[in-house]
Amino acid sequence: MSTTAKRKFVKGQDVATGKGLFDRELADLPQELRWREWMGRIEAVLFASASPVGRDDLTCVVGQGASVEILIDDIQADLTARPYELVAVAGGWMFRTKTQFADAIKAAADLGDQPLAFTEMEMGVLCAIAYHQPIARAGLKDIFGKDVSRDLLARLRFKDLIASGPRAPRPGAPHTFVTTETFLMTFDLQSLRDLPELDLAVDGANEKAQTLQV
Repeated sequence: MSTTAKRKFVKGQDVATGKGLFDRELADLPQELRWREWMGRIEAVLFASASPVGRDDLTCVVGQGASVEILIDDIQADLTARPYELVAVAGGWMFRTKTQFADAIKAAADLGDQPLAFTEMEMGVLCAIAYHQPIARAGLKDIFGKDVSRDLLARLRFKDLIASGPRAPRPGAPHTFVTTETFLMTFDLQSLRDLPELDLAVDGANEKAQTLQV
C-alpha cells in the first residue's frame, strides 16, 4: 500500500475520507433515547477507567453541544439508591463505592486496614507539602523544627501521594516535593484550591484517611 493510500485516523474520524467512524450525534434517535444513550456512553467510559476522566475526553462520546455536566447530574440522580456514586475529583469524574459499604468490601476482599494508614507525622508532612508546595526538606525542617526523615518521604512517594517538584532556588538547588493526582483522588479534591482552611487541615485529613480505608 502506498503512503498516500494509507489512512490516518483522529478521534472518531477518517482523515483521508472525512467519513465519521463513530456516531456522536445519534440524530436518528428520539431526543429522550439519544440523551439516555449519551448517559450510557459516559458511564461506560468511566467504568472502564481506573482514574478520573476529564470533560474533554467525555465530550468525545456525546453530541456536539451536549452538556457533559448535565449528563453527569442525571447519572448521579440515577445512582441515588446504588452502592456506588459518581464523584468529581482531580479535574475529572470517577466511580467510587460509597463509604457506608467499606466494611462489607473489606470483609469480602480481606483488604485489611493498611492501604491508607498514616502516622501522625506522615499526615503532618503530607499537609505541609500540600499547603507549601513546592517545598524542600529544609523548608519542612523549618516547619517541624527537625529533619523530616528520607524514609518517611519515601513512604509517601510509595503511596504515590507526593513526587519531585522543581529544584529550589537556594544553594545546591535541592529537590522539592509536590503532591500528586493520587493525592487529590485520595482526599476527594478537584484541585489544590479545594484544600480546607489551614487550621482544620490536619484534623480533616486524618478523618478522611480513616474513612477511605478501602
